Amino acid sequence: MRYLRLPPKIKVLEAAAAIADGRVKTISDKLAEVTSSTGDKTYKVFVDIDSREVCSTDNGTVLRGYVGYPILSVLMLKGVLHYDRRVGEALKGIKWKELNERFKKYSIVEEHVKKVAEERGVNRHEVDSFKESVYNQVKKLKFKFINVCLE
Repeated sequence: MRYLRLPPKIKVLEAAAAIADGRVKTISDKLAEVTSSTGDKTYKVFVDIDSREVCSTDNGTVLRGYVGYPILSVLMLKGVLHYDRRVGEALKGIKWKELNERFKKYSIVEEHVKKVAEERGVNRHEVDSFKESVYNQVKKLKFKFINVCLE
């Protein structure tokens, strides 16, 4: 069993956007499905809050070993992590994969999405405050990766 690393901070924003987009579907108490921002992939997600065991089929979790945005979004919906509806709505509809492929650096993607949020009435300080707050919550939690959703 291995513990997952902390995600890139931008994944907090991507998770909030997934919720606002309605891309997170609860299957049962511990299972969910999260559709990608482009709609071409659906990630299986398992979260056991009590044991802190998690699994997700997204690349960040499986290949890079960090808590991927699908897990973060499920934890937000379950109330384990804070969710800011205003920030989520300001990031609604963003095609994260396309931005990541175009800009190739999370820092540039983050600047872009903050500009989008500002255009939609949420200033960058509010976005940063939300991101940092949730990231600090994630830092305090250790999540064990289990293979349950990969099978």
